[in-house]
Amino acid sequence: MNWIERDKNHVWHPFTQIQTAPDPIVVVAAKDTRLFAEDNTAYIDVNSSWWVNVHGHGNSHIGEAISRQFNVLDHAIFAGATHPKAIELAERICTKLPQQLSKVFFSDDGSTAVEVALKMAFQFWSNRGIHKKRIVAIDGAYHGDTFGAMSVGQRGYFNKPFEHLFFDVDFIDFPEHGKENVSLNQLETLLNTGDIAAVIVEPLVQGSAGMRMYSSTFLESLCKLTKQENALLIFDEVMTGWGRTGKYFAMNHLDSVPDIVCLSKGLTGGVLPLGLTVATQEIYNAFLSDDKLKALLHGHSFTGNALACAAACASMDLFEEEFTWKNITRIELAHARFLKQLTSFNCVRSVRQLGTIAAFDIHVDEESSYFSSVRDRIYNFYLSHEILLRPLGNVVFFNPPYCITNEELEHVYQVTLNLLNDFEKSISKSKHF
Repeated sequence: MNWIERDKNHVWHPFTQIQTAPDPIVVVAAKDTRLFAEDNTAYIDVNSSWWVNVHGHGNSHIGEAISRQFNVLDHAIFAGATHPKAIELAERICTKLPQQLSKVFFSDDGSTAVEVALKMAFQFWSNRGIHKKRIVAIDGAYHGDTFGAMSVGQRGYFNKPFEHLFFDVDFIDFPEHGKENVSLNQLETLLNTGDIAAVIVEPLVQGSAGMRMYSSTFLESLCKLTKQENALLIFDEVMTGWGRTGKYFAMNHLDSVPDIVCLSKGLTGGVLPLGLTVATQEIYNAFLSDDKLKALLHGHSFTGNALACAAACASMDLFEEEFTWKNITRIELAHARFLKQLTSFNCVRSVRQLGTIAAFDIHVDEESSYFSSVRDRIYNFYLSHEILLRPLGNVVFFNPPYCITNEELEHVYQVTLNLLNDFEKSISKSKHF
């Protein structure tokens, strides 16, 4: 029995309609930007395996750090105990964040980091005896797939069967260019009720919504308004952290500082699951009490896992190296040069870039959405040219590992031009009938 048959017997894949989906690729090895399939095809992992693998696969520095840690301590309970690698990671994270953000809570992934942030926000006010029971989010948000994270995310699509179980959330319009004041006015009206516990945003880029980007000027205004009206501010930097926006974190594009930040994905270099929720001293202090019920009664079996902490520290070592930031700048410049070529295509809309994230929409007659049928056509085209790229519906985007070579980037760009020429021919042919 081969791998695919064994997979079909027992494996349930994420975000996949198993009945209609083609067989998955059997990946048997990975190195740098390449995923090696069972049939010896080497795919360029241009989306960094769900946006996590910032340094490339099989990075020797991270691998050696995990191996050393395993020989000392693999895992230990994190309630009533601690260990050096978790302490080191917490210290190092805080040196990279604004000094107000100084208390680090460990969890397992991006969704759980968001869950922790929401619980912190609600209980912060509850512990102080203040009635604030609602959250504000931006329309189109994606913050994860656990129930709290789903509640503050886009309704419909993925979440429709569960919506009757969500807590109430107020959404403001996505701040499209020229309509930012509408969103700010909506936020101000909600904040004026005095019932808003927190505002949660994906800073500058909404990832799963289609790499939708908005201005730092709007975000700065949102931050100031939120603080002015005495609500907490949560930044979900699960995707936007770790150099993706050209800076260490998206918040580094701003003067304002959130009260809570959620981190994951590239935190460990994309090697092991780990989530961090970092809060201010003021929030931490609200949980200090003789009453044990005022503690943050939350945890995970693998909280503070030593191997994951070792991987994260090793990843941070790599961010201390000049070559990492030179690669980030190199990719930014290459993307910018390439995107200029897209203006000549009638099928291309909304060309955009922030840091190493480049995106554009392919315009088709059908309604654009995550479930657009054009998605499969795009995916298969790239796959046939040895590139693994999962478009968000009709949205094509690149956020590669920082070790991607210029030659690999040029291959991705040339295949993209071929794809767009293919779409242009289809559009031209349809107009003649």
